[in-house]
Amino acid sequence: MRKYVYNCLIRLLLPLLFIRLWYKGISDPGYRCRWAERLGYINAPSNSRNGICFHCVSVGEAIAAAPLIKQIQQQYPHFSVTITTTTPTGSEQVKNIFGDSVFHTYLPFDAPRAVKRFLRQIQPRLLILIETELWPNLLHFAHEYSVKILLANARLSAKSAAGYQRLKPLTGKMMDNITHIAAHNQQDGNRFIDLGLLQEKLSVTGSIKFDLSISEDLLKQSRELKSLWATINHDQQRPIWVAGSTHPGEEELILQVYKQLLATQPNLLLILVPRHQARFEHVAQLIKKHQFSFVRRTDKSAVNAETQIVLGDTMGELLLFWSIADMAFVGGSLVNHGGHNPLEPCIFNIPVVSGPNVRNF
Repeated sequence: MRKYVYNCLIRLLLPLLFIRLWYKGISDPGYRCRWAERLGYINAPSNSRNGICFHCVSVGEAIAAAPLIKQIQQQYPHFSVTITTTTPTGSEQVKNIFGDSVFHTYLPFDAPRAVKRFLRQIQPRLLILIETELWPNLLHFAHEYSVKILLANARLSAKSAAGYQRLKPLTGKMMDNITHIAAHNQQDGNRFIDLGLLQEKLSVTGSIKFDLSISEDLLKQSRELKSLWATINHDQQRPIWVAGSTHPGEEELILQVYKQLLATQPNLLLILVPRHQARFEHVAQLIKKHQFSFVRRTDKSAVNAETQIVLGDTMGELLLFWSIADMAFVGGSLVNHGGHNPLEPCIFNIPVVSGPNVRNF
């Protein structure tokens, strides 16, 4: 009965979901493209079938899953890999990391016909969902089509678990459909058990974000970029502060702090990297308002001794920016978002600062 009600609601909400995409397209035109994929109409090449399908919601999940996906590509080269996302920024991240080595499409809305169209096109043997992507119809029809389902890097907050508990008959069925869950920790795993997951379907594996590795190519780029941006003259290096994955309300605070730091560190270079592409222009105007000398990364302008701020208005380069930093601030933590992954800057053995809101990490 609850599944019937859920499907009725999904069908009624479909027009609103497209209106929402159109509205979000005001700031990010990518949301207004490829709408057919949202209904399961995809142009999947024939060689993408009978392989492994990964679902990575957006940028963070794509980056986290990248080492796992690359290892699977190396160990099982005869299996094709499909990666789905739900956001345009996630789509761009997948293209930046994997190029043509994978097939990419948006995951359709969780409407029965859309999901069935998608699964018939891809025909995956294994569906790997990154973190907590529990969609009733996706899990139901994947199970019905004999697709193995793995929830990897799985986490479930107490708040989310309470919400799923209110729909336990529907949630219990989803737990039945899942083949296995690899959870962040035992606490997260116990919450899945409470929702109806069988104990034998649970493994506690830790976070795959600890598997991040630095390629020789990135290290080479890092050395070249630091020599260009950190050298004021032949005998003096300027310190670099990277503020990454920032959200609305954080850039203003960062710029105020930066102004104070310049009193004691006049050569300090700030690399400011907003989380979302749609906000790049807004942050550029904010920097102008504060009358700082800055360049945009996309302009490929030279960074000289007079440059105070570099606006990181590109996708997929944050790891490179972390690699040249002397200190890092991880965004999403000064506002009520829950923070972003601090492991990325930590891997470069630099001091990492976050605000008080780090519940997601």
